[in-house]
Amino acid sequence: MLRVDIRKRLGTFLLESQFSAENEALALLGASGCGKSVTLKCIAGILRPDEGHIELDKQVLFDSAAKIDLPPQRRNVGYLFQQYALFPNMTVAQNIAAAAKDKTRRKAVVAKKLRQFHLEDVATKRPAALSGGQQQRTALARILTSQPRAILLDEPFSALDSYLKYQLELELSETLSAFPGTVLWVTHDRGEAWRNCRRVCVMDSGRAQPVQTLEALFRAPGTESAARLSGCKNFMAVNSRGESVFLPEWGLTLACRRVVPPETAVAGIRSHHVHFAAQNEENTFSCGVAKVIDDVFGSIILLRPVNAAQDAPLLRMELDKAAWAAHDEEETVTVAVRPEDILLLQNS
Repeated sequence: MLRVDIRKRLGTFLLESQFSAENEALALLGASGCGKSVTLKCIAGILRPDEGHIELDKQVLFDSAAKIDLPPQRRNVGYLFQQYALFPNMTVAQNIAAAAKDKTRRKAVVAKKLRQFHLEDVATKRPAALSGGQQQRTALARILTSQPRAILLDEPFSALDSYLKYQLELELSETLSAFPGTVLWVTHDRGEAWRNCRRVCVMDSGRAQPVQTLEALFRAPGTESAARLSGCKNFMAVNSRGESVFLPEWGLTLACRRVVPPETAVAGIRSHHVHFAAQNEENTFSCGVAKVIDDVFGSIILLRPVNAAQDAPLLRMELDKAAWAAHDEEETVTVAVRPEDILLLQNS
């Protein structure tokens, strides 16, 4: 198990990172600049926290009170950097060999990793002659050769094009499925987190939020920042009214069918949860069609509720093209949102 409870100030930025991860792939999900990579560097020993505690499998890596600060080479942590950090003057085989702990078995270990990661044909090439995918496989082979107890992945696909990213994500996920320790998977891509991790720690402006399952993040994200990271695009300030919320900028009251917590400040509505209303459906309201955006595989419709203030945010609805085609001549449409689909959020 990995336990992290640290604080680190960098100029005006304050990192307050606190979470625990078991033998699992845990996603650190957040926007650029929120502190994800700084957290990884503190765990790896590249940066020193100002205070706090880091523990891996009951071994203390850092403790400010006890004045413990193990050097990176003693932490037994593998770090996959965004740009892979391969030794540029070494071949693929030499890069992998550099991580072998048992020097007597180095040759056999390198041969095994070359086969495992399909690198035999480029074993004598240096990093500059490799593709992005080959560089990543070499870096991961080197990490696993060092027999780490935890692996830190710092946005592992940020340097790759979309097609190669898809291929390597499949390979990386399969490789890590057999890894017996903790994997921290840093990403700003919610889909990547969903496909590869069961639990997530959302980070916002340097602060880690409580660890939760990915299902919980999408069902009830809790805060506006977490909802934005989960892909929600509609947000409105609300006033609580028992089991309903009043949206003053839209002049709407929407039923939630559950008690609205008094700390609720914002309602979130996912764009794909906005739909054309059925007869007698709850939470039905009329909107003017403000703009239609033709997307690759669907249509994005921006709506203005009829009682909305002139400067109120528009409501975003996303449909497949066939569903919108039946209404594309209408200037006003009647839509609805199911009570259970209204996200009740605190300010971030």
